[in-house]
Amino acid sequence: MALLTGGGERHYIVSLATELLAKGIALDVIGSDDLDGPEFRNKPRLHFLNLRGNQRPDAGLAEKVSRILKYYAALIRYATKSKSGIFHILWNNKFETLDRTLLMLYYRFLGKRVVLTAHNVNAARRDSHDTLLNRLTLRIQYQLADHIFVHTEKMKRELIEGFGAGVARITVIPHGINTAVPSSSLTSIQAKRRLGIRDDQRTILFFGRITPYKGLEYLISAFGMLRGADYRLIIAGRPDRCEEYWSTIEKLIREDLKGGRVVLRSEFIPDDETEIYFKAADVLVLPYRDIFQSGVLLLGYSFGLPALVADVGSLKEEIAEGKTGFVFRPEDPVDLAKAIERYFASDLFRDLGRGRQEIRDCAMHRYSWDTVGRLTMHVYAGLASSAYLRRTRQTAPNHPERSAF
Repeated sequence: MALLTGGGERHYIVSLATELLAKGIALDVIGSDDLDGPEFRNKPRLHFLNLRGNQRPDAGLAEKVSRILKYYAALIRYATKSKSGIFHILWNNKFETLDRTLLMLYYRFLGKRVVLTAHNVNAARRDSHDTLLNRLTLRIQYQLADHIFVHTEKMKRELIEGFGAGVARITVIPHGINTAVPSSSLTSIQAKRRLGIRDDQRTILFFGRITPYKGLEYLISAFGMLRGADYRLIIAGRPDRCEEYWSTIEKLIREDLKGGRVVLRSEFIPDDETEIYFKAADVLVLPYRDIFQSGVLLLGYSFGLPALVADVGSLKEEIAEGKTGFVFRPEDPVDLAKAIERYFASDLFRDLGRGRQEIRDCAMHRYSWDTVGRLTMHVYAGLASSAYLRRTRQTAPNHPERSAF
């Protein structure tokens, strides 16, 4: 079995690989320096291949071209020689047109069974730069894949209706909860004090990569409407290739920054500092314009943090109204401001200590990696047995076959 990733969420890759190893699968993991950590070293049945190498974004053009060519050459050599019968693609590489078409065709030519996890059915549409070529190459990849994992029923419907994927080739699996981010004995009060926030201040968190589809401007507008109680807003995350958008955001928060109402850290937040923000916050807000499911929401749940989410994609399905958070109309700062006030007047906030524990316990069950692993193994087993049966029809009965895993 081979897990192939062209980037993506490190915790997802590590957690899935760990669960599959625990269930007895032998794995090749194809990745880069970003994945080359202790989780993948000295593990029985795990072979980590750092084919992508250094992915520094500040590398010069010549270095980037060289590493891309070396990577694809190494990947093709690996695929040609690999005895793994199943290739599971977790994320494509940056040259998605190549990955979706020629690489997929080559894997099929080699007789590999290809599994694809579609974390976003069409990320380009979400990011407002969809094209005919993008939709065409997505359709090709979805048609060539032997099986596709998605995280919600709504994503499954879009795959079927928008890209013609067969129902039998799609499985809905949870987006396993983030258990890789460390959580210490740090308390909420201690976390607030580290950020210069008073114990009694009502603290709202926006966390993660900053990009236009996440609708941060709506949260900032809603925050400006809040009156009476002492509110603080934490914005923690790195702007992602959106200079003009980020310039607009900076203008919107300029006065609040001067007045100390906004705590801003516009950079990548390392795992060992993440808990400070989620423990300092009283509520997480996802004011997104367009998304199916959010890893940030599940990260918040892993810390037991209630969430306010825009009614887009499948986010509403992840909220138990009044128990894990509230839902508001997308792109509507007035409704978001009302949702914030409703939350801080709710029993959920008044008994936040108990609520955090209940949210954490529920999330660990609903989004467990054991469930993800069992569903994934079931698909692998079906593909492996069908591949075995297909080959045995073509070979003499006395020729032993290697497992398709």
